[in-house]
Amino acid sequence: MYLDYWQLEKRPFENTTDPAFYYPSECHQGALLKLRYGVESRRGAVLLAGGSGLGKSLLVQVLRRQLPDTIGPVVHLIFPQLCTQELLAYLAAELGAGDPDGPLPATETSLRRVRQRLTENANEGKHALIVVDEAHLLEDHRTLETLRLLLNFETEHGFVATLLLVGQTKLLPALDRMPHFEERLGVKCLLRPFTIEETLSYVQHRLQTAGARREIIQPAALEIIHELSGGAPRRINRLCDLALLVGFAEERAHITPDHVAAVHGELVAVSPE
Repeated sequence: MYLDYWQLEKRPFENTTDPAFYYPSECHQGALLKLRYGVESRRGAVLLAGGSGLGKSLLVQVLRRQLPDTIGPVVHLIFPQLCTQELLAYLAAELGAGDPDGPLPATETSLRRVRQRLTENANEGKHALIVVDEAHLLEDHRTLETLRLLLNFETEHGFVATLLLVGQTKLLPALDRMPHFEERLGVKCLLRPFTIEETLSYVQHRLQTAGARREIIQPAALEIIHELSGGAPRRINRLCDLALLVGFAEERAHITPDHVAAVHGELVAVSPE
């Protein structure tokens, strides 16, 4: 709606996992390096944790694009609240070792199929990556314990797959209560919010990636955006997107600090009476 007005080629603040909009902050780059090391070194399990809206999903997509061809297949489990039997059946089907349209197999059957397929894959010189998104929702310890069993699948050359747990920080105490699992994490990464300098660079990076060729958001307004968002990328995106929309509607030349504060008060900080 506002692209032509601001002379942009695409929406700069969509909450998508488009790697083109990835901003290489110090924290995110450090996490990316450690995750690559864990996967390419064929560790059994690695962890990526952080608060809501800090860019975990986007970081996983960037990681996938940077991995060598020897890492694969990559299976992304995005419904972790499935019961153990359903989760393992889904994993087997995604690995090509089960019938997604057939009757639900027993847990033992799915485990056997997963192990056989992962072993075959390893014997072909490849290493699978199993991403468990929203892993903090795995409140059932039986499901976590079942995932831990995947770490027992090895050949003489090492693990047949890397399990990447991605979730909010409340996943950490859950793993602390399972020391036999936590001790097997080869790499642990924790994302933090942006500093004010990173927020300023992040917004400019997003605008430039979207085609901006002039100043749209004033520097002082960027400082307000950091203060109101707490440096969380998802909150930054929402506030900036709404500011551009309202700025277009009001035919503003630039986004100013007062404009950002007004947008936050009217459109973001909405609460019931």
